[in-house]
Amino acid sequence: MAGFEHYAAEAAQLEIEIERKGIALGVDWDNDVEVRLLAREAINRRVANADFSSDSPEELAREKLFGLSLLMLKVMQESADENIHTHGGKVWKSFARALWAEHQAR
Repeated sequence: MAGFEHYAAEAAQLEIEIERKGIALGVDWDNDVEVRLLAREAINRRVANADFSSDSPEELAREKLFGLSLLMLKVMQESADENIHTHGGKVWKSFARALWAEHQAR
């Protein structure tokens, strides 16, 4: 093991920020179609390496949410590399499922 990491604490902090961005964007985390579309947009922006230049509060929240999704996936990957299953709560699981489904669809 490379070093002790607080994966559960990192997941909890990330989920709080994801929830906050979701509130700003009006995301219904129980709506699988809506969350899947959000995940698709996050992946498409990452794949396209799209430049971001907006002063819109909604677009800033969206861009931060997409950045948080990358951190979320990194925490899950790093913990999995150490044979630790890391996940968050309802919002985390909803977004993670949608991101995974979009990844598999490619």
